[in-house]
Amino acid sequence: MKNESKARFNWIPFAAALGAGLALRLFFFFKFPSGSEDGTIYEMLGRNWFAHGTYAVDSAAGLVPSDIRVPGYPAFTAFFHLFGRGETAILLAQMALDLCTCVLAGILAGLLVPRTASDQIRRRVQIAAVWLAALCPFLADYAAVNLTEVLATFLTAIALVAFTAAIIGNEKLSWRLLVNGLYEVSPARAGKFSFLRNSWFAGGLAVGCGTMVRPETPLILITVGIILAARWRRPVDWRKLFRACALAAAGFVIPLTPWTARNAISLHEFQPLAARYAQSPDETVPDGYYAWANTWLERYRDIDAAIWRMGEDAVNLTNYPPSAFDNAEERDRVSALLNEYNQGSLSFPPAWNAQFAELARERTARKPWRTYVTVPFQRALTIWFTPRVEMTPFSGDLFPLREKFQADPVDFCVTILLGACAIIYVAIAAAGAMRIFAKHLLGAPQLWAVAMLIGLCVLRTAFITRVEAPEPRYVLECFPIVYALGAFLWMRTTARFTVSPLP
Repeated sequence: MKNESKARFNWIPFAAALGAGLALRLFFFFKFPSGSEDGTIYEMLGRNWFAHGTYAVDSAAGLVPSDIRVPGYPAFTAFFHLFGRGETAILLAQMALDLCTCVLAGILAGLLVPRTASDQIRRRVQIAAVWLAALCPFLADYAAVNLTEVLATFLTAIALVAFTAAIIGNEKLSWRLLVNGLYEVSPARAGKFSFLRNSWFAGGLAVGCGTMVRPETPLILITVGIILAARWRRPVDWRKLFRACALAAAGFVIPLTPWTARNAISLHEFQPLAARYAQSPDETVPDGYYAWANTWLERYRDIDAAIWRMGEDAVNLTNYPPSAFDNAEERDRVSALLNEYNQGSLSFPPAWNAQFAELARERTARKPWRTYVTVPFQRALTIWFTPRVEMTPFSGDLFPLREKFQADPVDFCVTILLGACAIIYVAIAAAGAMRIFAKHLLGAPQLWAVAMLIGLCVLRTAFITRVEAPEPRYVLECFPIVYALGAFLWMRTTARFTVSPLP
């Protein structure tokens, strides 16, 4: 029986998908290679860490220990620089990791398929998820950029696979479970216990490693905790709830412990993540100004003038959209404050910052719905449905339509194509999720896992909409979920699956 199962497995569709994915990533690598300011910071931290033994930034006074970035990605880049391979090796490694994420998306989709389904149905869903991931241009684009997105998404996908396996009843990971999607419903405590094979612990460990790459990764644990608290809310299940949370927490704290200890010893502070605004100890943060920007900033194209230039360049009132001011009096107040900033060595005095904080309070008191609902909702639309051309030479601007097309038809068409891709991928995922619920395709355990995946997308989106610079790349970590849910559009079945709740 085992040999027959192996004989039925067809690697050709998976190999074809990964081959197409590799071709797409090589296209971005050769056609649109790009660097970034953040990438330069990561590489500087990694270089100093491995060359001088100090996790520090360069300054006129020499090396200065810092916590402006968590050390995961700097360590990743430094590994290749240590052996003299340089940035090319880093980007090639990111391509390999991104292709592994495609495989993990297929594994995630396969775990959601009911165990009563046939191998053919399960394999079809897995193949669809891998193809969706391989052909997605967004992560493929970031594989050619020295930024954290590919590594963070890879670790996120590992965590999602582990937690999904645990939620559907497979607390003991195995290759048979992951590769073939075959269920081995047994708690980890059955037989010899292994931390690394325990799904809860492995998921927490992946989240901890991901936190050392992107500090908002613990949102996964928060989502899982909410789902488990709802599922095991009865006293009879509290023991299972405590056990799962304890194992996940144990895995989570392991990667954070060395970083937290280093910050306590070197910087004399308790900092298990990174500085809130990625600021140096002697750097002033215009949090009042950021609070004011959060009452109106909706579009990605406004971030450069409104956020990134502050502290670096002079700013002009004409760079702000009309929605930044409710009336002429408010516009005059902002104009005076910006003039003070431009004439004051581009600094943020406390009184100046306090006046912007007051403006934020006034605007919120005047229209609280705008600050807490309308602006975040518009930001969510922007970060999910943008063309994501920020790492390419294309502008991403479409309006006015006629003028933009006549000025640069290639730029216009690429923007339309990538914008359509963003809409199509989200629409496919939404349609897949609706099909799951409308056709009753999944049993109770899988539905809890789907609730966890959708909940993470919602929670991460809500979190990103409240940061000072909501970049579209910050939701790319949710795309393995997009691929896995979207794959259920290709799940052909004429019967409804029923799965009994698992203990």
